[in-house]
Amino acid sequence: MEVPCVRVEREEGEAARRELAESDLIVDEVEIVVEDGWLYIPVTDPDAIPPTFEVVTRDLPTRTTQQMPADILGFEPSYERLGEIVLIDEDDPELATEVADAVVTSALPVETVLNRASKVKGETRVRDWDVLAGNGTETVHREYGCEFLLDVARVYFSPRLATERHRVAEQVKPDERAFDMFAGVGPFVIPFAKRGATVVGADVNDVAIDYLNENARRNGVEDRVTAICGDVRETATEYENWADRLVMNLPHSADEFLDTAVSLAGDECVIHYYDIQHEDDPFGPGEAAIRAAAEPEYDVSVETQQTVRSYAPHELNVCLDVRLTR
Repeated sequence: MEVPCVRVEREEGEAARRELAESDLIVDEVEIVVEDGWLYIPVTDPDAIPPTFEVVTRDLPTRTTQQMPADILGFEPSYERLGEIVLIDEDDPELATEVADAVVTSALPVETVLNRASKVKGETRVRDWDVLAGNGTETVHREYGCEFLLDVARVYFSPRLATERHRVAEQVKPDERAFDMFAGVGPFVIPFAKRGATVVGADVNDVAIDYLNENARRNGVEDRVTAICGDVRETATEYENWADRLVMNLPHSADEFLDTAVSLAGDECVIHYYDIQHEDDPFGPGEAAIRAAAEPEYDVSVETQQTVRSYAPHELNVCLDVRLTR
């Protein structure tokens, strides 16, 4: 069957599939095919595909059996893929078990299904999980050519932010010095380093720091990555006036760390500042906080105002790309 397809390299396939699925652009009745290292994802409307993707026409087989969870259940369940684990969020235990059984029975290449058992909690932002199928909570997640080993029960990681992380990583230059103030297992640090930057990542979670070091080795960038365990306000003093780029992805409380961010910034520095605010003024409070911390030592210029996703009713998760010039 001749259909328009997005063609991506295989290692970028899951992130691309997720982005297209979120926009309801994938043709469910046609198989996704891998050939010669390329993944071909059938799409409903080639004109709606973001310009970052290559669109081609390809002869792909139609699905002849009910293989996906929705085919088995009769409705489209909400779930996220994280490596070989599927994450669901169902309050009804019977429905959660039904969805887990359908996921494992389906053609999805997963054996483990976890159901959220708590909200993100504590300083390390981890949550509890109920294991509904398979065993263990460790997995290898791949996005945009990078590989991340992580344990979802011991570290914070959101696969939903893959596109946003890629947007930021594409701005990084090979000779930059970048600092991720809340680095986790390295989803910003590793792609920055793969682009040739020298990168420091800090986190209060010692387990995340162990995974960050391991992921630097897995991706061949350990010579360009330094991992620091502890509160960045106390552990990064030797990097004052050092950074060309700062990532502040702690959207509920990043403003509490702005004085430290300013101290880390070099003569010219771009800050990627993540915030959660009401939809009536999602960017104003963040900009005001940055200006209060940085001026008059720096000129402050907002280069990009990016809506990352809806966080809650009438609340948005946003990013401000802000340039500081001394």
